[in-house]
Amino acid sequence: MTAKRQLRLGAFMRPVSIHTGAWRYPGAWPDANFSFAAYKRFAQTLERGKFDALFMADHLALLNMPMEALKRSHTVSSFDPLTLLPALAVVTERLGLIATASTTYNEPYHVARKFASLDHISGGRAGWNLVTTANPDAALNFGHDEHMAHGERYKRAREFFDVVTGLWDGWADDALVRDVESGIFFDPARVRALDHKGPELSVRGPLNIARPIQGWPVIVQAGSSEAGRQIAAETAEAVFSAPSTLDEGRRFYADVKGRLDRLGRDRDHLKILPGCFVVVGETVDEAREKRALLDGLVHYESAVASLSIALGVDASRFDPDGPLPDIPETEASKSGRERAIALARREELTVRQLAQRLGGYPGLAMVGTPATIADGMEEWLTTGACDGFNVMFPYLPGGLDDFVDRVVPELQRRGLFRREYEGATLRENLGLPRPANRFFPTRT
Repeated sequence: MTAKRQLRLGAFMRPVSIHTGAWRYPGAWPDANFSFAAYKRFAQTLERGKFDALFMADHLALLNMPMEALKRSHTVSSFDPLTLLPALAVVTERLGLIATASTTYNEPYHVARKFASLDHISGGRAGWNLVTTANPDAALNFGHDEHMAHGERYKRAREFFDVVTGLWDGWADDALVRDVESGIFFDPARVRALDHKGPELSVRGPLNIARPIQGWPVIVQAGSSEAGRQIAAETAEAVFSAPSTLDEGRRFYADVKGRLDRLGRDRDHLKILPGCFVVVGETVDEAREKRALLDGLVHYESAVASLSIALGVDASRFDPDGPLPDIPETEASKSGRERAIALARREELTVRQLAQRLGGYPGLAMVGTPATIADGMEEWLTTGACDGFNVMFPYLPGGLDDFVDRVVPELQRRGLFRREYEGATLRENLGLPRPANRFFPTRT
């Protein structure tokens, strides 16, 4: 008998909840985004719920919207992911720890070394969300007057991936012999410099840290543009997608998995995890009331700024009560722009209505009882739309507790989600193979 497919679940923290009104919700912790005690509690709750991973988003610019809007945002102050996640590794045992690190405004040696360190500190639970920074304002924080063009960012990202993974492979798994009698700590024959010289990058290597426990930390990608989908198919092992409807999810799933087929990759070696905003209630009506209260906490100044970021243009110039005008392409996120425009056209929203939706959360949402939410997740899983979800909580800690204490047991009862972790590493729990070392084949 074929085993029933099970969901993979990540928790999306940006840096706590993606919803602009989350910090104002009754019972929410307003300071959670900058409280290690809060993060420790959240991570341990996720581990109790057997989540695959905590995914920590990141941003590299503060002044990305007018100050009147920015002053209402709870994402302005947050920890650096690669400082926070090693600390969370110490207070958890099985939960995967995935951090965003930009290929646009980092150097490969930095990224390779930091993620190798996180993998060792956590006992093999690290993941790298490979992103190309979409926010043009980030350029001004890194000595650039202009943001790198979209196509150029992805060219650099593809080469960046090759360099980082090549640096990880620069140490054989058995290079550290630590022979006390002979006084030999490592075998020089089992270490090599990368000596990479490419169109975008020049890196000698080797790293000054051993190969990660997992071989490579799990590679995650979050872009949905044509370039994003292709780099995901070539490099990623998990994709955080953002479809708004089941049909969109099926199309995205079929497209990316089809690209794997053409590249000769195993379909099971890439997990597609749509973002899913979940609001739990005793009844569907109660859950909808929670969502309405949450959305009502978003101010228009903040909402229209979020719309501007999504579109890559200043939306405050538009008539708030008119339809969305034609939007030219920019160097901002193409997939984010397309999703916003599609939502406005599909639901015939005014600029104000669209801004309010984006100011909260505009994407896939499951708002209902544990049973109806489980119904929705099961339908997505069994009809070829996902391998699991990247769950977003409406507010914390209550929204997280609701999911772990009420939805997870329902998923487990249906056989859709694990009751115990399969292994000790993130790769083992996601069902992903350990990458072979390109330079040092395993000795037989």
